[in-house]
Amino acid sequence: MARLVLSRDLAALAARDPDIARELARIGPPPDRRRPPGFAALLRIILGQQVSVQAAAAMWRRLEALLGDDTVAPEALASRADAELRACGFSRQKIIYARALAEALASGALDLARVGRLRDDAAIAALTTVKGIGVWSAEIYLLFALGRGDAFPAGDLALRVGYQRLKGLAEAPGTAALREMTAPWRPYRGAAAHLLWHSYANPPLG
Repeated sequence: MARLVLSRDLAALAARDPDIARELARIGPPPDRRRPPGFAALLRIILGQQVSVQAAAAMWRRLEALLGDDTVAPEALASRADAELRACGFSRQKIIYARALAEALASGALDLARVGRLRDDAAIAALTTVKGIGVWSAEIYLLFALGRGDAFPAGDLALRVGYQRLKGLAEAPGTAALREMTAPWRPYRGAAAHLLWHSYANPPLG
């Protein structure tokens, strides 16, 4: 369970892959997007599923305003009516998923402290027992909340397109192909993911 150290890991990647070294020189190092682990981090990931970054951020701001002085905790969310969550921008599906997560934590079915001690594969398996948390969401949590150095959400479209641009491919690889193609980057794929997202947001001119 190697820990992500962004500057160190990017330097190691640049030393072994000239395309990464070139991209780092072009756009500079990516921002560190990690957040503290816990319910709030997982809930933000659920809100970010299949919506734009801007839409997810807007939902989160409205939820924080709704809860006021309460922290974004399972009990605080569970106490709110569906209509209040819809007013924050939650879809019916996101309400179901958010409540499933809150219930799993309240009942002890999901123990995030224990998840933090598990190896990557076991942590993903534990997280994906909760309705609404798939492999992509679990891998995002491992990367951003647990700081796992080799976590790589290969199903993410921006990562697939970022890799396509980095390597000059005719099309973006699929999830399984991307996992295979990025195997030479192990155990630093977490840093590579940060760089590919940064590259996706800063495409070459022309």
